[in-house]
Amino acid sequence: MTVDQLRAAREASPFRPFTIHLANGRSFRVQHRDYLSMSPNGRTVIVYQADDAFNILDLHLVTELAIEAAAAPTT
Repeated sequence: MTVDQLRAAREASPFRPFTIHLANGRSFRVQHRDYLSMSPNGRTVIVYQADDAFNILDLHLVTELAIEAAAAPTT
């Protein structure tokens, strides 16, 4: 996983929530682009939750980004 891939998911327009999967089996859902922060060197990311909890992750441990399907248009 590269920092550029993670940035692309965060900056996608429209934003689609995604889940970050780690090598140890843990996963973290990113509900909104504002819930993800990256260190300047791109190695560490912080995933915030709605209740103000957060997790600090090493990008080298990320194995997959699972992007959620786009919402169907409402008519």
